[in-house]
Amino acid sequence: MNNKPTAIVIGGGQTLGAFLSKGLADAGYRVAVADLNGDNAERVAAEINAAHGAGTAAGFAADATNEAAVDELAAAVDRTFGRSDLLLYSAGVAKASPIWDFPLKDFQRSLDVNLTGYFLCARAFARLMIRDGIHGRIIEINSKSGKVGSKYNSGYSAAKFGAVGLTQSLALDLADKGITVNALMLGNLLKSPMFQSLIPEYAKKLGIPEDQVEQTYIDKVPLKRGCDYQDVLNVLLFYASDKASYCTGQSINITGGQVMF
Repeated sequence: MNNKPTAIVIGGGQTLGAFLSKGLADAGYRVAVADLNGDNAERVAAEINAAHGAGTAAGFAADATNEAAVDELAAAVDRTFGRSDLLLYSAGVAKASPIWDFPLKDFQRSLDVNLTGYFLCARAFARLMIRDGIHGRIIEINSKSGKVGSKYNSGYSAAKFGAVGLTQSLALDLADKGITVNALMLGNLLKSPMFQSLIPEYAKKLGIPEDQVEQTYIDKVPLKRGCDYQDVLNVLLFYASDKASYCTGQSINITGGQVMF
């Protein structure tokens, strides 16, 4: 059996998830790239294999909000790699709307993807870590909206607040198994497709032209820049490492000073 550590990246087929999948491979992990879009997952895995050698990565199609699909994903990853050392939950959706116009289906979808999917994946891969006696890591990509409310983002913020509580509870559940659980609370990823898709709503919310939205958000940050993918990877690699073995149940800000608690 290959003893090289294996990372499972949920939502790894595009944008931030793809960047983190590749960064983990660069750091020495084999990577199971899982995404709702299986073609995207396989493309990212192929790029990793081209850079690091065949067998370093594999792509999987999986709906993180579906219990049976998540359990099958865990079984498939187990068959392919034989071990699970790091679960990174990077799937997420956001819909912006004032509460008086917020469709229930959008609110429920946010809970399904940002919270329920995290629970299902953590449960499935914690089982494998426990089975093998692996002192693993579970890390969720969260948001500063999980610590402070966000105007017109009630569904997203509610799910992210819930995920903070879930992170703490999972940390308590798994502490005596040697498995740590933490959440990374990101600032605004201004160049991400998710943020860019919300610019029209943010412009309405702020009463400004769309081309001023990014600078307005930058001005709110003490360090005067948006959050970059590399900022996230830097912190992820620390909390995935043995250097962070005494840290669990934490919600770590990566916000340029915009949130400090």
